[in-house]
Amino acid sequence: MTTPPSGPLERRYRRMLLAYPRGYRAGHGEELIATLLATAEPHRSTPPLTEAVALLAGGLRTRAVQAARGPAWADAVHLAITALSVANVAMLLPYAGTIPLWTGLAVFTAVAVARRRFWLALPAAGLTCVKVAAIGLGLPWLDGTLLPVFADPLPREWGVPALLSAGGPAAPATAHAMVFLGAAVLAVRRAAPRARSWRWALAVPLLIGVNTDMRALTDPTATPGRTALEIGLLLLAVWAGHVAADPRWALAALLYLPVEVVEQAENIGTATRGDYAHLALLVFLTAAAATAAHRASRHTLL
Repeated sequence: MTTPPSGPLERRYRRMLLAYPRGYRAGHGEELIATLLATAEPHRSTPPLTEAVALLAGGLRTRAVQAARGPAWADAVHLAITALSVANVAMLLPYAGTIPLWTGLAVFTAVAVARRRFWLALPAAGLTCVKVAAIGLGLPWLDGTLLPVFADPLPREWGVPALLSAGGPAAPATAHAMVFLGAAVLAVRRAAPRARSWRWALAVPLLIGVNTDMRALTDPTATPGRTALEIGLLLLAVWAGHVAADPRWALAALLYLPVEVVEQAENIGTATRGDYAHLALLVFLTAAAATAAHRASRHTLL
């Protein structure tokens, strides 16, 4: 018996169901599609707006609830070092032509962390941390690379300055060191957290970004893309903590904050009001994520 071809309404419903996790779609997708089609108005080719919004919101809610499984602290550590390792790749990638070894090790670290190969990530993260600090301090450790390290031609045209040309080595070294420490903690656990999606790689272009304002003089990594990504992820952390009544996203944000604090302290002499406002907003959203998770968990218990 052949399956009848799907109409435009069914195809649109199926695309919307991609908002739900794969396991949920496998177990309930066909039943949900049948119900939606049975209750749809005759000859309709597009879902009603309210129904479409409800489907997308339900899918995201289901993803958040299913993600809140296992020890919250371990998942938070993994989430934080995944974000930091991706940011480390974005910092070094524009200079890959000059420092290919260290850029390659940063990429290897990010992949190993995301795929839960923590023992493999440890040496790569440790060596890259030492070298980034050495470059900033003007020391020829591990190889002879010293400042200035200029960006490759295309990133230079985008406005990416020389490596560590304005900020010192403390913030980048802190980011690499936290990846190393987080991987070390997770490596000794028997139960590893779930693997992270390859979609984290999509953050790299946003984190590289384009320096188009005066903030580039004090913080070459403070791009509009990075700021927007940080705020967007923290808003998701507030929402997910509320929906799932779970603190893991707030804990991950809290682990990310020290790098921002060190970066601010390192450039305190040239920091602007915008820099302080950026840090204050990140602190506020981190606190909001923790508060949302705490209130939701209390409401659930009551």
